[in-house]
Amino acid sequence: MTEVSVNPLAEEGAAAFASERGRPRVLLVDDDERNLLAVATVLEDLGEVVLARSGEEALRHLLRGEFAVILLDVYMPGMDGYETAQIIRSRHQTKGIPIVFLSAVNKETEHLLRGYSMGAVDYVFKPVDPVVLRSKVTVFVDLFAKTKEIERKAAQEQALLDATIRANAERLKAEQELRRAEQRQAAIIQSLPMVLYLEPYDSERRWPHYVSGDLRAITGFSFEDVQKQPDIWSERLHPDDRDTVDAALGMRRESGRSSVEYRWQCADGTYRHFLDQAVLLKDSDGRPLEFAGTLTDVTEQRSLEMKLVQAQKMDAIGKLTGGIAHDFNNLLAAVIGGLGLIEKRANLAEGEARILGMTKRAAEQGSELVRRLLAFARKQALEPRPIGIAALRNAVSDLLTHTLGGLVDLDWRVEGEVPDAFADQAQLELALVNLIINARDAMPGGGTVTVSIESRRAAEEELPGLAAGEYVRICVSDTGSGIAPEHLEKVLEPFFTTKDVGKGSGLGLPMVYGFAKQSNGAFRIDSSLGRGTAAELWIPRAPYDASDQPYDATTDEPLGERATRPLKILLVDDHPEVRTTTAAMLEELGHSVVEVANGKEALTALQNGSSRCDLLISDYAMPHLSGTEFVRRARELHPGIPALIITGYAETEAVADLPKKVGILLKPFRPRALENAIARACNPAAVAT
Repeated sequence: MTEVSVNPLAEEGAAAFASERGRPRVLLVDDDERNLLAVATVLEDLGEVVLARSGEEALRHLLRGEFAVILLDVYMPGMDGYETAQIIRSRHQTKGIPIVFLSAVNKETEHLLRGYSMGAVDYVFKPVDPVVLRSKVTVFVDLFAKTKEIERKAAQEQALLDATIRANAERLKAEQELRRAEQRQAAIIQSLPMVLYLEPYDSERRWPHYVSGDLRAITGFSFEDVQKQPDIWSERLHPDDRDTVDAALGMRRESGRSSVEYRWQCADGTYRHFLDQAVLLKDSDGRPLEFAGTLTDVTEQRSLEMKLVQAQKMDAIGKLTGGIAHDFNNLLAAVIGGLGLIEKRANLAEGEARILGMTKRAAEQGSELVRRLLAFARKQALEPRPIGIAALRNAVSDLLTHTLGGLVDLDWRVEGEVPDAFADQAQLELALVNLIINARDAMPGGGTVTVSIESRRAAEEELPGLAAGEYVRICVSDTGSGIAPEHLEKVLEPFFTTKDVGKGSGLGLPMVYGFAKQSNGAFRIDSSLGRGTAAELWIPRAPYDASDQPYDATTDEPLGERATRPLKILLVDDHPEVRTTTAAMLEELGHSVVEVANGKEALTALQNGSSRCDLLISDYAMPHLSGTEFVRRARELHPGIPALIITGYAETEAVADLPKKVGILLKPFRPRALENAIARACNPAAVAT
C-alpha cells in the first residue's frame, strides 16, 4: 500500500480549532475491541474519538452531537455497516457527515459500489495503514473545522450586520424624533406671542439680521418689511418710552444683557406692550459678536394686571365708601331732618326762608353725592321692577327737555319688539340722563345723540362678567370729540374727569358702571378720538312672571291707607342728634316718643314696665347691643310687637340676622318716608318676611 503524506497545515488547523472551539469529534464504529483501540490510538491527537461497538450505539451517539467524520466497519453482527450508513443518510441532521468504510474483505468492485451507494465517501481496508487513515481523517477534520470557522464568521458578520441595521434604525428613529422635536419647537415658537432675533453688536440702529417666529402675528409686519425699513423700530416706539429704552440699550453694551418693556405701534396703529430681553454672544477669544434676544408680546398680561389693580382699587374705594356712608348718612339725617322741622315750625321771612331752602338743597346734594358713591360701589339699595321701554323713553325725554339745548337733538331708535327691562327705574333713568348729558358735552358745536334700544341674547362671556341670557341693550352714541385711548381705561374711576375744573365731578360714569353691575348687567364704552363715543348698558330683561317688588320704605310717594291713630313709640338711637331729629319728626306726625340712647336701657325700660309702647324704632349699629338683637330680646318680653330698623349703612344686606316682620328704613329719610315705614311696620301683612 502506498503511503500518503500528512498535511501538517491541516493538522495544525484541526488542532487549533480543537483548542479554541472544542475538539472535533470522530465516531469510530467497530465490533472488535482491538480494532477500536488501535484506530483510536492513531487518531486521538486529531480530535475526540468516540467509540461505538454496534450500529445501534453509533446512532445513539449521533443523536447527542455533531461529528467531523464517521469510521464505520462494514461487517458487524446485528445491524451491519451498510444498514447503519443508510439510516445515517436518511436523517436530515446526519446526512451530511462523511462516512469512511473500514473493511477487511469484499474488495471487489461491486462491494465498493454498494458502499458508495450507501453514502460512503471512501474505503479503508484492514489492516489499516496509520498514515493513510490519519491523512484521510485529517482532511475531513480540517474540512469540518473550516466549515465551523466559516459558520462562526458568518454568524459574527450576521450579528454585526444586525447590529449595524439596528444602529441605523435607531439613528434614523433618533433623526426622525429630532426633526419632530424641531417641528414641534418651531410650531410652539410660531404659536407663542414671541420672536427670537439676532442683532449685530456694532449696529448703529436696531436692525436684526435674523428673526425666528411669527413676527407678523404680533406686530403686523413681516421680517422683509423690517429689512426694507431700517428705522421702523425707532419710528414706531412710543414717545413716552423712548428715554427708558435708549438707556437700557446703552447699558447692555457694558453689562452684556438687557431687559426692557415698552410700547410699540403695530401695523394696525395700536400700541402693544413688548418685553425685549437680550444677551451678548462672544467668540472663543471673548470678542463680542451679536446680541441674541427675545421679543415677547405682554399686552394681555399687562391688561390683566391693570384690570386687577383697577378691581383692587375699586374694591378699596367701595369698602371705604360703604364704611363712611353710615357716618355721612347719620349726619345728613340730622341735618335734613332738622332743616325740615325748622321749615315747618319757624315763621321765617322771605330772605331767611330762601337761605334755609338753599341750605336744605345743599344737604340734599350731599345725600345725592353719597348715593352716587354708593352706586359706584354697588352698595346702594335697589328696587328692581319691570320697566316698559316706552315709559322709560318718555320719562328721560321729559327730564332732558330743557337740558340739551337747541344745538343737540335726541334720536330714540327702538329696534322691533323690546321686552321690559328689569332694574331700579329711578337709577336707570339717572344713568341714561348721565350718559346723554356726557354725549351732549362731547359735541359743543351741536349734533345728534342717538339712543338705540334692542333685545339681545348674550352668549357666555360675550362681555366680561356678564352671564348668558336675555338682555335689553341700550346704546347712547354721539359723533363728538371722543375719548383718548389713555383716558378710556380711567373714565370708570371715581373722580376722574376730562372736563374742565368745576364742570364735572367724575362720578357720572362710575355711577352708571356700578348701577349696571349691581343690576346683574354690564356697561361698556367704545370710543376713539374724532369719531365719537358709544356707551352700552346691558340690563336683564324682566322675567315673564315678574310681580311687584317689596315696597321701598324710603319713598316719598303716598302709601294709601295709613295707620292714623297716634302711637306710643320707643325710639332707640345712640346718635343724639339723629335721635332728637327723628323724635321731632315722629311728634310732628302726631306720635308720642320715648327716647333711649342704647338697647340695654331700652330693655330695662320694657322689663320694669316704665315704658309701654305700640312700636319699636331702633338704630341698627349701636355699641354692645345691635338693633336687631334688641328687637329680638324685646319680642321675648312682648311677642309680636311691631318694629322698624333705621340704618345709615349703604346696603340692607349689611343688617345681619334681621328678625321676621321687621321693616328697614335707610338714612337720611324725609317725614313722608318715615310715615310710610311706620304704616308698613304696623301692618304685618305688608311687611316682607
